[in-house]
Amino acid sequence: MSKPDQLLVDVATLVESGQSNQMSLTVVTGGAVITGRLAPEAVWRQRVSEVLTDSARLGEFSATFTDTTRREGPPTHLHFHVARILQGTVGIPETGGMYRVSIPDVSAWTVGDFSYSDH
Repeated sequence: MSKPDQLLVDVATLVESGQSNQMSLTVVTGGAVITGRLAPEAVWRQRVSEVLTDSARLGEFSATFTDTTRREGPPTHLHFHVARILQGTVGIPETGGMYRVSIPDVSAWTVGDFSYSDH
């Protein structure tokens, strides 16, 4: 998408203002389908920082994510928490991951997350 979908920007703005991580969303970006819950950027950064801090090999990168300065203007990215990339009937990773997606790169989206099963 060359110009961000204003409705998607509005959803992201509400997530940012409410500091909530309960909005489920599924997007198509770069041919990948990502499904999960949106989180405010500050919450997302904090969680990524915590995961990196706990890593013996990646701990030095944790400080990069601790900048929680509120950005001016509308959000430019979606921050997914407990998200999966869908591939067939499988969600990767099984436990959910942390994804950051540029809003202009979203080619399609829907409210809600897709579930999957092998039944």
